[in-house]
Amino acid sequence: MEYVYAAMLLHKAGKEITEENVAKVLEAAGVETDMARAKALVAALEEVDIEEAIKTAAPTAVAVTAPAEAAPEEAKPAKEEEKKEEKEEEEEEVAGLGALFG
Repeated sequence: MEYVYAAMLLHKAGKEITEENVAKVLEAAGVETDMARAKALVAALEEVDIEEAIKTAAPTAVAVTAPAEAAPEEAKPAKEEEKKEEKEEEEEEVAGLGALFG
C-alpha cells in the first residue's frame, strides 16, 4: 500500500511517477524499497488516469461526510436500501482499483 501512497503523493506534488521517484519517497519515509514492486507499480499506472480514479473513489468520501437530509419516516427504508446498494457498487469499484496497484 505504501507504494500506492508514494505514487499518489508524487501525483499530488506534480512530479513524474517513476521508479526512482517512488523509491525516493519510500526511502524518505523509512521504507525499504523493492525496485521490482516500484517498477510494477509504474507499469500498472502507465495507462491509468489518476485524476479520474480519484474522482471515482471520491463519492465514497463525500457520501460519508454529507449531512443527512430530513425525510419522512416511510421514505427512510427505501433510502437505506438505495444507500446500501450504492455503497456495494462503490466498494466493487474500489476493489477493482486496488487490483491495479498490487
